[in-house]
Amino acid sequence: MLLETIEIVPIVYFKKIKGVKGLYEIRVIHSGNIFRIFCFFDREKVVVLGNGFTKKTMKTPSNQIELAQKIMNEYFNEKE
Repeated sequence: MLLETIEIVPIVYFKKIKGVKGLYEIRVIHSGNIFRIFCFFDREKVVVLGNGFTKKTMKTPSNQIELAQKIMNEYFNEKE
């Protein structure tokens, strides 16, 4: 709901993934659990959600970033 209602989302909830062009991470806390959902933009206003996971460490696991990048690449390749 936050992403839909405010123009600039604070970095606490939405941040760019370093080293991967066009990939972002949505951060959600619910019932004491921390969730991460990778996403990317298709055009200016369409946010495509990719994979998500429960974050248990301070660092985002590289295998989750690789999976998100694969999903993003497949999405755009299928659009061509």
